[in-house]
Amino acid sequence: MSTVTIYHNPQCGTSRNTLAMIRNSGVEPTVIEYLKTPPKRETLLALIQASGLPVMDIVRSKESVFTELQLGRSGVTDAQLVDAMLAHPVLMNRPIVVTPLGTRLCRPSELVLDILPQPQQAGFTKEDGQVVINTKGKQ
Repeated sequence: MSTVTIYHNPQCGTSRNTLAMIRNSGVEPTVIEYLKTPPKRETLLALIQASGLPVMDIVRSKESVFTELQLGRSGVTDAQLVDAMLAHPVLMNRPIVVTPLGTRLCRPSELVLDILPQPQQAGFTKEDGQVVINTKGKQ
């Protein structure tokens, strides 16, 4: 069983780049496509707490349902945000990666490098052509 888990959306370039960097470290993670298999309340709350981020940072505000539900208005509670993410998993920001070294929302994708248990094994270039790791393994 892998010690690295990624909450992944294969339609998201940031999520794909993060997954590729995990694999470039020689690790095959547990991949949870959270739109198909949303986390349960306890798991989502644990991810938020472990990330150290405010709940609002875990909410994807660019989604139309965010606006429809008026989640950006004053007075919306953390509990309401969590309920919204549970009801509409598309509102969960991505990717979230869990490793023995921490839990992180990896936006930008390079943030995953700080919590990977193994270094990158080869050069890595993101889908947009940006070099993240050169051929000597350096950022």
